[in-house]
Amino acid sequence: MNLFILIDSGLLSLKPAQSIWAISSGQDLVMLILGVIVLVGMVLIGLVAFYLLLILKKAVEPEPVKKPVDTRSLWQRLSGLHSLSQEKELVMEHAYDGIAELDNPTPPWFMWLFYSTIVFSVIYLFIFHVIGSGDIMAQEYTQEMAIADQQREEYIRKVAGSINENTVTLLKDAKGVESGKVLFTQYCVACHGDNAEGKVGPNLTDAYWLHGGDVKAVFHTITEGVPEKGMISWKKQLNPLQVQQVASYILSLQGSNPAGAKEPQGEKIAGAVPVALR
Repeated sequence: MNLFILIDSGLLSLKPAQSIWAISSGQDLVMLILGVIVLVGMVLIGLVAFYLLLILKKAVEPEPVKKPVDTRSLWQRLSGLHSLSQEKELVMEHAYDGIAELDNPTPPWFMWLFYSTIVFSVIYLFIFHVIGSGDIMAQEYTQEMAIADQQREEYIRKVAGSINENTVTLLKDAKGVESGKVLFTQYCVACHGDNAEGKVGPNLTDAYWLHGGDVKAVFHTITEGVPEKGMISWKKQLNPLQVQQVASYILSLQGSNPAGAKEPQGEKIAGAVPVALR
């Protein structure tokens, strides 16, 4: 109709356009009435379609059954417990041989714990294995070993550090001599034999000594070694207290006469230390 109005108003003749509501003839009135009828008809059709859609949706999707009001306490809700009075509400539809099943899902606290472990594992994986900023077991072990080494050094400095060639004494207590035996078995057996009877090294159970047979001389020999004869210095492997223990154990074997003892070497030391503990 606007086109008719534009044509009728003489657009080609560059006259100003008239409003569509400006009815100037009976034809315009008829066109306006027809337009209003079509518009109203379309609105009615849309409303009917919407109504039919609601009815169809209601028919396809039945209304959900309203759940009974949960009267449990907060603790019962957190723990997932139900009272006996609610047992009938939990009965499921199926039953076998008269035995019914209750709709009793996993307690919420357990599910929270389960989900929290998943979250924890994701965070742990991200921090310790993706970013690498956390301490895994190997790093913790290295740190603990470093702390243990530091404590050992402090112990040696405070306790064993006071023992030297001038202050060393012969231990006669069973614990100290037994500690020396363990160290001797670990470090000295290869050269001196299981019972100090002598192998590559000399027999340490007789009265003959190559480098002195008192505790101070044995302490010095162990600490500094005898490089020209192939015996290494043990001061880097053993602290002074351990050297004292080994020397005391060796001297405790004097006169033990083990089987297969090596021939005497060195000078006989008068008044050799007698067997203290064996």
